[in-house]
Amino acid sequence: MENGNKVGYARVSTFAQNLDSQMDDLLAAGCEKSFSDKVSGVKESRPGWDELLNYLRPGDTLVVTELSRMSRSLRHLLQIVEELEERGVTIVSMRENIDTKSASGRAFVSIMGAISQLERELKSERAAAGRAAAKARGRTGGRPRGSTEKIQQATIMYKNSDLTAAEVCR
Repeated sequence: MENGNKVGYARVSTFAQNLDSQMDDLLAAGCEKSFSDKVSGVKESRPGWDELLNYLRPGDTLVVTELSRMSRSLRHLLQIVEELEERGVTIVSMRENIDTKSASGRAFVSIMGAISQLERELKSERAAAGRAAAKARGRTGGRPRGSTEKIQQATIMYKNSDLTAAEVCR
């Protein structure tokens, strides 16, 4: 197998988030080319990820700042690792200090993936328990609704004056 390139991948979950620190880290790690997405890892379609997969060649090393940037579930992570391994591509995760060139690196990916999955599931369970406890106490969450009368008054005021929406709300 020939010596390949270091190719980076960065992802943030929303457009409001910034990729700069991940891209800087990938550049510092020696990545000649990097791909990125501003989309949730749960999404099936990630254009940057798809482009990366088409770009990778045998001998290349995929570099990510952390494993969670590649996937959101343990099953998906293990599937990615297996598919890339079959293609002759290794994975380096900077945060977890993992390199899948070695057997211990591959085993550690599985362990870290399982821990990440556990962390997500516990967080989800805690949030659900908190919502259930609030609901049991009569709280439904979210912003309190304004009265219909106040909304009608504000609408009339907005339409019949030069006030901005923010000024009407105040």
